[in-house]
Amino acid sequence: MPQGTIWEKEYRQPKLLAPTDKPQKDTLNFFRYLRKKHSARLEDKPTILDIGSGNGRNANYLATMGAEVSGIEISETALRVAQHEAQKKNVQVKYTLGSFGDTFRFPENSFDIAIDVTSSNSLNEAEREVYTQELHRTLKPGGFFFLKTLCLDGDKNAKNLLKQSPGPEKHTYIMKKIELVEKVFTRQEIINLYTPHFEILELSKKESYTRMNNRSYKRLFWIGYMKHHR
Repeated sequence: MPQGTIWEKEYRQPKLLAPTDKPQKDTLNFFRYLRKKHSARLEDKPTILDIGSGNGRNANYLATMGAEVSGIEISETALRVAQHEAQKKNVQVKYTLGSFGDTFRFPENSFDIAIDVTSSNSLNEAEREVYTQELHRTLKPGGFFFLKTLCLDGDKNAKNLLKQSPGPEKHTYIMKKIELVEKVFTRQEIINLYTPHFEILELSKKESYTRMNNRSYKRLFWIGYMKHHR
């Protein structure tokens, strides 16, 4: 099933998502890090790209703090919710409907910061190659990138999913209830994927919980802080 159809069904009748309009905590921690370590403040109106912006929980918040935000989202329902919430908060966010596994509709060097919060782990290998090249093209030299993605190293639930419901590519599994294919990454895979274009400032594992069919599953995530280089 195409990704757009999967995510449209998910936003209409959530099985995986727990809809909220509050910004994601790991995203907030990243911006605190930028302020403390790199003197990068939202009040200075940075241009930010939210990759897989969903219902706008992160993008709309960042806009209320003064940033100039754009979002890419594949689900029409999620986009409508995000735009409605932006109106309620009286902020402007440039939302674009489309897949971030395709060429981004932005010029070169458009953004100071990009964020990817558990979005690109649903891309296939060909889409992921486009996505990393487009990140490289649209982020300004010296720009920052925040990544939160699924971790394989030490994650028992991930290893069970790979064994029970293997996907079509290496380290992928199929979430059968919604037919979504997800990739889980080793540390070396993260390094190999991003270091051609980024300096990895910090890369750590975080334990969290994912809900599916009203059950919680312990999962591990990679949290990556990166700086773009040419």
